[in-house]
Amino acid sequence: IEFIEGDMADANVCQRAMHGIEYVLHQAAIPSVARSVEDPVGTTQNNVIGTVNLLWAAVQCGVKRFVQAGSSSAYGDQPVEVKIETLKPQPLSPYAVAKLTQEQMGLAFSRSFSLSTMTLRYFNIFGPRQDPNSPYSAVIPLFTKALLEGKRPVIHGDGGQSRDFTYIHNVVEANLKAALTQEGAGETVNIACGTTHSVLDLLQRIASLLGVEANPEFLPPRTGDVRHSLASIEKAKALIGYEPVVSFDEGLRRTVAWFQTQLAQQG
Repeated sequence: IEFIEGDMADANVCQRAMHGIEYVLHQAAIPSVARSVEDPVGTTQNNVIGTVNLLWAAVQCGVKRFVQAGSSSAYGDQPVEVKIETLKPQPLSPYAVAKLTQEQMGLAFSRSFSLSTMTLRYFNIFGPRQDPNSPYSAVIPLFTKALLEGKRPVIHGDGGQSRDFTYIHNVVEANLKAALTQEGAGETVNIACGTTHSVLDLLQRIASLLGVEANPEFLPPRTGDVRHSLASIEKAKALIGYEPVVSFDEGLRRTVAWFQTQLAQQG
């Protein structure tokens, strides 16, 4: 395995990374909605221009399949129960706009240069090794770390907002399936579990796994946050044969156990 450390904004780095490569799984991004509101220029430069550099390098190097990470944030806060790919996007944040632009670039490169691309719209990925020490961290590591340390977890809003939390193994499976088929060139598909849980329910489940009480601190909602998010995964099933391989409950159990082990080792 050759590891190349570089910046996607550097076209030469992208060319070097693509040389001799047949399949690309593009996961790089500045992934935070909150951070994009604070720094929309940086988010756009990295997520959009960096992706264009990678796509162009893939064309020049004859890549067979280019799979990239999209985001459910592209749907925005539409008043429909289930998010399906035929809905008109209504992004609320600069991050969401940047990820939607990536999708359109993938489609454009598929049509203009016959590069076989696919975008996977991820819904709230979680799992071991997520960093709980950043203000932009995902909610599951933040909740788990706070409860393990005896602190009050912070909820932005009333906790009634819901998400289709998706364990990382399902995302890995989706990437492999998307890479190893030529079906759906230029298409975008949802990758999720097709189930939904409120933030308050999530916190209670984590607290139960840890055997502690959940006593959250409520703060005002964050700009750009979506109220409800639940995916239809029928298109992904049809095009790439995707099925979730790890349930939400099992994924949460594995994740919380991993954080418990890490804290015990640090102590």
